[in-house]
Amino acid sequence: MDLFALVAAFGGGIIGAYMGALPAFIMTGIFALVGGVLTAAGVGGDIAVNMLAFGSFVGPHIAFAGGVAAAGYAGKKGKLSSGTDILSSLNGLGEPDVILVGGIFGVLGYLVSYGIGMLPVIGNAGPATTDLPGITVFILAVITRLVFGQTGLTGKYTGTGKREWFSTGKGFVYNVVLGGGIGIVVSCLAVVLYQSGNTAAFGIFPIICFGFAAISLIFTQTGFATPATHHIFLPAALAASAGILAWGEAGFLLGVVFGILGSLLGDLVGKTLNSHCDTHIDPPATTIFILTIIINAIASVI
Repeated sequence: MDLFALVAAFGGGIIGAYMGALPAFIMTGIFALVGGVLTAAGVGGDIAVNMLAFGSFVGPHIAFAGGVAAAGYAGKKGKLSSGTDILSSLNGLGEPDVILVGGIFGVLGYLVSYGIGMLPVIGNAGPATTDLPGITVFILAVITRLVFGQTGLTGKYTGTGKREWFSTGKGFVYNVVLGGGIGIVVSCLAVVLYQSGNTAAFGIFPIICFGFAAISLIFTQTGFATPATHHIFLPAALAASAGILAWGEAGFLLGVVFGILGSLLGDLVGKTLNSHCDTHIDPPATTIFILTIIINAIASVI
């Protein structure tokens, strides 16, 4: 454990609080995309990827999680209209206790991620069996809900009709088309990179995809109906990479399958954990950590 990185996580959590959780995450995407492209080009992007995008600066498990917790706290105290508000810059509240909560959860994010990273891994999964930022964001969001929320993990439905837990009909078809389309473009490009022999670009490709999807949330932030898609892009890229390494070009199909799974699981998580509630439990982060476990399990046996 790096003591300075741990202390820095306090400041990273404050960044997420004063900027707002989603704006901070968009910055994560910028650093991930820039660092990923630099790495693919062979000119070094480690600082942007490891220290900035996924480190104590604006790592999702630190800055985004800190912003989510700060919003939940502010909502409970009546300082914010809703604890689910991850778009607003909490600097506008001018409340030191709000951003301090962000800092505390930033430190917790570092510790939780570090602890999970010490656990045994599946096969040759690498540093961890699952996505460390994703599972940490989920754990801290659950803590936020239990500490600052009053709606329970699955929310409190107050409607008159039957609650929808999963999109059906046209909504289901739309999610399949969205996930399949993203899965196709990601997986086919992974094949092209594999054929080029550029191992650096092929290895960093999932991070580039993640960065692109995260940056696209700037349109969500500015009021457009752009959906979160990093839970589709990242698993699709990870699965395509695993499939191509095992089966060659035909392995792109695994990426398409996980693109669709990412879209459908994200919808299920959103309606189950992030509807009719008073704090934010992030559907993409939850989806990513679950699917990463499955992808690593598959990669260990194919």
